[in-house]
Amino acid sequence: MVRIRVLVVDDHRIFAESLAAALAAEPDVDVSAAGSGPAALRSLERAVAEGRRYDVLLVDADLGGSLPDIRPAVPVQEVREDGLVDGISLVAGVRGTQPHVRTVVLAEKDDPRRAALALQAGASGWVAKDCSLSRLLTVIRGVLREETHLPPALLTGVLRELTAARKHRTESERLVESLTPREREVLRCMVAGLGRKAVADRLFLSPHTVRTHMQNVLGKLGVHSTLAAVALARRAGVGPVDLGPAGRIRPEETNSA
Repeated sequence: MVRIRVLVVDDHRIFAESLAAALAAEPDVDVSAAGSGPAALRSLERAVAEGRRYDVLLVDADLGGSLPDIRPAVPVQEVREDGLVDGISLVAGVRGTQPHVRTVVLAEKDDPRRAALALQAGASGWVAKDCSLSRLLTVIRGVLREETHLPPALLTGVLRELTAARKHRTESERLVESLTPREREVLRCMVAGLGRKAVADRLFLSPHTVRTHMQNVLGKLGVHSTLAAVALARRAGVGPVDLGPAGRIRPEETNSA
């Protein structure tokens, strides 16, 4: 019998242990629990090292705990008011490091916007925490067959959110394409959080020239701040600049100013 390895990630211990116990009663399910994002990542890494990787991750949408070194590739709510990182950010991080793992988000309530963000982050499903065990098992087995599972009541709202997100991304991509190669390189430095002097050093330009490029970038993107430019760049899929070991752009990546 092929067994499904499941990892429950929830910072509510009683819920996590109860769900894990219920799933463990199934003859084809092996289940473990983690109480935080970092603990989940350690469990995933350890499982890979031991040659018994997990198949499905069940993640609390409101998971607490900081996740160093994970930067979601989609505009999720990275930090809540209490300084914690939610489960959707964990989904994005796992998707980037262990794409073979299928993730399902467990939520207290239906939320089309957050469900859409979860799908964009790489989740294969969104399930209510109070759903039946049989429903959850159907979802777990379904996502392993490359299915996507959403509550029927959420479908219209999620499709609306995804359509709007695609429209914003397309517009952002069009604006980024209007930049020159050098301006795009400057934008990537901005995404990496580099200031004007640091950009000048890494691109072998004068601070004055970098300032001009930055002003051109803001103007062409139609924004008024570096923060807004970075947000638009991320929507367009622009990542941070790749720094060489000495902290400078690799020579082959540079262009004339």
